[in-house]
Amino acid sequence: MIAALQKDEALLTDMAAANGDESTLHVWWLGQSGFLVQWAGERMLFDPYLSDSLTKKYASTDKPHVRMTERCVEPGRLTGITRVTASHVHTDHLDGETLVPLAKANPGFRLYLPHPVIHEAKKRLGDAEVMLCPIGDHDFYDEGRWQIRGVIAKHNEVVRDELGNSHYMGFLVKCGPFTFYHSGDTLWHDDIVRVLRENACDIAFLPINGDRPERRVAGNLNGTEAAALAKAGGVRLVVPCHYEMFEFNTETPEEFSRACERLGQPFRVMRCGEHITLRPAAQDHFATA
Repeated sequence: MIAALQKDEALLTDMAAANGDESTLHVWWLGQSGFLVQWAGERMLFDPYLSDSLTKKYASTDKPHVRMTERCVEPGRLTGITRVTASHVHTDHLDGETLVPLAKANPGFRLYLPHPVIHEAKKRLGDAEVMLCPIGDHDFYDEGRWQIRGVIAKHNEVVRDELGNSHYMGFLVKCGPFTFYHSGDTLWHDDIVRVLRENACDIAFLPINGDRPERRVAGNLNGTEAAALAKAGGVRLVVPCHYEMFEFNTETPEEFSRACERLGQPFRVMRCGEHITLRPAAQDHFATA
């Protein structure tokens, strides 16, 4: 099993030591599509999957979800979380076994999720104390120093309900001098490129596991496509995700890295539990904590 760079006490200690400077953005990769972002002492968590619910669910099927990377932290040990996303209904993005203990440790956090997913989310959350915040590709939450905008996602298609609300979403977030984007699960879509270009995105988190029909699951960008999307969108730094979690649905980051180097696209391949910091674009600084 792939070891996390930091886990449990070491990871929590690192998070606690992160400064609250408004000119620093802190980012930790928690595996799969999960990222914890901290700015000015506030923490936002993207699509966390911090359980073995899928491994247990599919253990006796013809599509076993064998875990590749160890879990870096129990969700109930994460604190100070005020905002969380669930980009779509798939369990590695909307996991009751992650969100319920997270809510016990962070009661009342805001959960941003597509409109059509609300009913299923209520089933998985039970009586957990969570504020549901439905979001679509025309929705925008202005929360003072934080703004969250919905961005369309294509997984494998753009799927809308009878009211025109997309089942799959990405998230563009602005806080202080920083703008960052989490795509959720998606293939290429020109609207994503447009939004990134218009908003001078500092960092984008993009999946690289690809789209292979033989896996019998909806697909994502591959490494080359993720690098090209970041370049087309003028992204300052791109970080890959959605790989090395399940044996049947993964890729290595080598193709992504080679494509970024070929295109001249700045990138960073993180390890599970790793921490990086960013400074505003004018300072042009990236660092590993």
